[in-house]
Amino acid sequence: MMMRLLSGDAPRSRLLALLLALILLALAFAPFLFPGSRSLETAARICVVIVLVASYDLLLGYGGIVSFAHTMFFGMGAYGVAIASDRLGTGYASLALGALAGLVVAGLVALLVALLSLRVRAIFFAMITLAIASAVAVLVSQLSAYTGGEDGMNLRIPRELTPAFRLGEVFGTRITGKILNYYLVFAGCLVLFLGMLRIVNSPFGRVLLAIRENAFRAEAIGYRVVVYRAVASCLSAMIAALAGSLFAIWLRYVGPATTLGMEIMMDILLIVVIGGMGTMYGAVVGTAIFVLAQNYLKTLMGGVADATASLPLIPDLLNPDRWLLWLGLLFILSVYFFPTGIVGRLRGTR
Repeated sequence: MMMRLLSGDAPRSRLLALLLALILLALAFAPFLFPGSRSLETAARICVVIVLVASYDLLLGYGGIVSFAHTMFFGMGAYGVAIASDRLGTGYASLALGALAGLVVAGLVALLVALLSLRVRAIFFAMITLAIASAVAVLVSQLSAYTGGEDGMNLRIPRELTPAFRLGEVFGTRITGKILNYYLVFAGCLVLFLGMLRIVNSPFGRVLLAIRENAFRAEAIGYRVVVYRAVASCLSAMIAALAGSLFAIWLRYVGPATTLGMEIMMDILLIVVIGGMGTMYGAVVGTAIFVLAQNYLKTLMGGVADATASLPLIPDLLNPDRWLLWLGLLFILSVYFFPTGIVGRLRGTR
């Protein structure tokens, strides 16, 4: 049963299987294991970013396509939900319609970009996607009547998904609409991730790997490379849009900085490298490590700096204001010791 859910893609490493199981259990029971709004925010962000990174790895790690426009599709899903909520009012129907609209728009735009650009070499395609993403970000900022401009938009969601809704207690934890909202995000992300596992382990996924390794040979034996890459681009974009919709529903706010920022694209690239390209599980491990470091490394450094206050130099090096420096060093070390990513290394040393 488990192997069927994983589409036959076993972790192939006891340590990796244990790590994945711990992450799954931590996310599944986050409201009960880690009480507090900050912990729940971190867990929800991990769920969404796992799907976002995995959808990009479908494009880069499996299709060999370098794109800088992935956050554009993430933003389309988020803004689709926000605009539908603003125009159609609070309700599950408006949220579903907004998510569907974002999905369709992202798929069509991805198809258009792919058909116009995929015949050029990789670096030129990457530059084209970067230009398109920048143009869309400017357009979103300018169309303030529809998107809220730089100020963004607040979402109106059903009361059952807000902290004001109370349902009772389970294991001493008060169940509110925010926890129900979290489980909506968790369930949606889990289904999307399992769907991507199915895609990459299907014959379609195997052809993508063949194209990534040698596009000329794949075309020589009869596969239409542009068609397969275009389909991969559309699937990747639509899944990213759905992740954006879930993120907007959770955050109840959409803005250029939260969905379209280039910083998010850089984070995605870092996580793919840390976790390992060409493996869905790399998105899970890389995201968990990266998001936890983003949220708690500064606090951890502050605690260690206070504990070593009597020692020379160490408190200055561990000053919380230098957390980005240490995060960069951790990234360099991970690339040096795990050149194929953490999951690639674990799978290589069963």
